Amino acid sequence: QVQLVESGGGLVQPGGSLRLSCAASGSIFSIGAMRWYRQAPGKEREWVGSISGGGNTFYADSVKGRFTISRDSPKNTVYLQMNSLKPEDTAVYYCNADVRANTGDRFREYWGQGTQVTVSS
Repeated sequence: QVQLVESGGGLVQPGGSLRLSCAASGSIFSIGAMRWYRQAPGKEREWVGSISGGGNTFYADSVKGRFTISRDSPKNTVYLQMNSLKPEDTAVYYCNADVRANTGDRFREYWGQGTQVTVSS
């Protein structure tokens, strides 16, 4: 009943920028924390950053100072602004969110299907 869809991935040169979006839709009463993860081929999925329901942000050391997470609550959307991109940022980027579908429901975690980001010259 809840779906997360990422968009905005693509090919970018080192040092370039890209902005990813993740929109939640479906039966949504409220959304708590939203997070970004990434997974490169042959590697484990790693946490990139999070934004709390109150708007506080947290980042992995590898992206701190380069990536910025924001959210547009009326649109149920979270963004990942990626600047100064490096080849090691190449990965499939996933978002997830803690969603309460109805009043009285518990929060459940939902995942998007990912969007490819490739950083190469």
